[in-house]
Amino acid sequence: MSIQIDKKYHQEENLWVLAINGELDIYTANELKETLMKMLDEHKENIKIDCTDLGYIDSTGLGVLIGALKRLKKYDKNIVIANPKPNVLKLFRITGLNKIFIIEGE
Repeated sequence: MSIQIDKKYHQEENLWVLAINGELDIYTANELKETLMKMLDEHKENIKIDCTDLGYIDSTGLGVLIGALKRLKKYDKNIVIANPKPNVLKLFRITGLNKIFIIEGE
């Protein structure tokens, strides 16, 4: 169980783009949480999470995303979930989080 996180800030768009590769679960969620908190300390901007290579997410991973979204909402910003695989999208739908997060490609 491993995760690779690539982040880039696009200043012209005031947007963070985060690509997650691997599995986001109880073993890797803390790494994502630390990355997100550092990003938001730098620039409190919208975040687009590219899930093209995200194979799996569990409730711990969802909790990290919800925590980051709550922090962003204070600044009227959002998290966009882009290119989720069917199993990841299904989890967002089952939990109702597809109504809270912006899902691209739904």
